[in-house]
Amino acid sequence: MKNCLFITFLLIYFVSFSQKKVESVMTLSEYLGYVKSYHPIVKQANLVINKSEAKLLKARGAFDPKIEIDFDKKQFKDKEYYNKLNGAFKIPTYYGLEFKANFEKNDGLFLNTEANVPSDGLYAAGVSASLLKGLLINKRIAALKQAKYYINQAKEDQQIFVNEILYNASISYFNWLKTFNEKKVYEDFLENAITRFKGTKKAFYEGEKPAIDTLEAAITLNNRKLNLEKARIKLVKSSLEISTFLWLNDNTPIELQNHIIPDTNTLKNIDATFNIALFNNANFDINNHPKIKSLEYKIKSLNIIKNLKMNNLLPKLDVQYIFLTQTPKQSSSLNIDNYKAGISFKLPLFLRKERGDFKLAKVKLNQTKFENEIAKVNIKNKVNAIQQELESFTIQNDYITNIVRDYDVLLKAEERKFFLGESSLFLVNYRESKYIETKLKAIKLENNFFESKANLFKTAVINLIN
Repeated sequence: MKNCLFITFLLIYFVSFSQKKVESVMTLSEYLGYVKSYHPIVKQANLVINKSEAKLLKARGAFDPKIEIDFDKKQFKDKEYYNKLNGAFKIPTYYGLEFKANFEKNDGLFLNTEANVPSDGLYAAGVSASLLKGLLINKRIAALKQAKYYINQAKEDQQIFVNEILYNASISYFNWLKTFNEKKVYEDFLENAITRFKGTKKAFYEGEKPAIDTLEAAITLNNRKLNLEKARIKLVKSSLEISTFLWLNDNTPIELQNHIIPDTNTLKNIDATFNIALFNNANFDINNHPKIKSLEYKIKSLNIIKNLKMNNLLPKLDVQYIFLTQTPKQSSSLNIDNYKAGISFKLPLFLRKERGDFKLAKVKLNQTKFENEIAKVNIKNKVNAIQQELESFTIQNDYITNIVRDYDVLLKAEERKFFLGESSLFLVNYRESKYIETKLKAIKLENNFFESKANLFKTAVINLIN
C-alpha cells in the first residue's frame, strides 16, 4: 500500500513538473530577433540595396572598354565587289574624352575611293572629346554619381523600412501580452466567483442566506465565465496575429503554440530591447536621422540632374584627332602629317527644351529641400510629443496603481463584512466589478505605454540591439 502511494505521488509530481516545464516564455527581445532575422518582408528590404548595387554596376558599365568589329563583303557573278574589315578598341573616360585604336583593311573591285587603304591595312590611334556640352558632366557621369547616392539612400530607407516592420511586430506582441493579462485577470476572479457561489449555496442550505443570494452568485459566476471566454477568444486572435510575423529561415511560417506565453516582465526590459534607455532630446541629432539622411542623398542626386540640365544649355562642340600609320610597331611612323580629324558644332537657336528641363530640375530640387526641412520639424515634434506622453504615462501609472491597491482593500474589507453578515452579496460583487474594471484599465494603460515606447523606436529610427 505504501509503495502504491509513493508511486502515485511520483506520478503527480512528474505530471505537474512536466506541465510547468512545457510552458515557455517568449520575450520581446527574442521575438523581434526572429522577426528581424527571418521575416520575408525584412529580407525584401535587403533586396533594395541589392537593386541599388545592380544600378551602380550598370552605371559603371558605361565606362567599360569596348571592342568593335565590322565585316562587310559583297560578291556577285564571281566578282568581289568589296571586302571591308574594321576593328576598333575604345576606352571611355570619366569626363568627355574617349581614346580609340582602329584597324582597317579594305579591298574589292567596286570599293569606294575614300575606303582605299594599303594592302596590309591601316592602323589608327587617337582621341575624341566633347569640349563644351558633356565635358565636365554628361549622362554617363550623372548616372554613375546618382547610382552611388542611390546605394547610400537605399541603406537609410532600408533601416526605416525594417524599423516599420519591427514596430508593427511589437504592437502585435503588446496586444498579445494585453490579452494574456486580461485572461489571467478573469481566470483569477472566476475562482473567486466559484468559491463565493459554493459558500453562498452552502449558507443557503444551512438557512443563513436567502435563495436570492445564490441566484445573484450564480449570475456573477456565469458573467465571469462569459468574460473569460471572450478573453480567451481575444487571446487566440492575438496569438494568430503574432504568428504572421514568425518565420523560419527557409521562408516557412510558424504557428504560435499554446504553451508559448508572453513575458509579463516586459516593462523591465523594454528600454533595453528598443535601445532607448539613454535616449533624450539633448543627444538626438536630427541630421543623423535615416529619413533626413535619405532626403539629403536624394537632394544630392537631384543636384546632379540639375547640373546635367544646366550643362545641356551649352553648345555641343565635339572634336577628334586620330593618327594614321601602316607600321604601328614603329613609333616614328606616328606623325602629324598622317591623321584624320573632325569637328562638330550644334546649338539650338532658342534652347526652349533645354531651358524647360533646367527649370523643372530646379523646381524638383527645391521641392525636395522643402520636404527635408518639413521632415526635420515633423520628426522633432513627434519625438518631443512621444517623450512628453511617456512622462505622462509614468504619472498615470502611479495613479492607477494606487487606485488598484485601494479597490483591493475595499473588496477584501467588503468580503469580511459579508461573511460576518454585515454586508450583502450585491455590494461584494459591485466592489469586485470595480476592482476588475480598474485592473483592466491598468493593463490597457501599460499597453499604451508600451506602444508609445515602440512609437519612439520607430519615429527616431533607432537601431535594434542584436
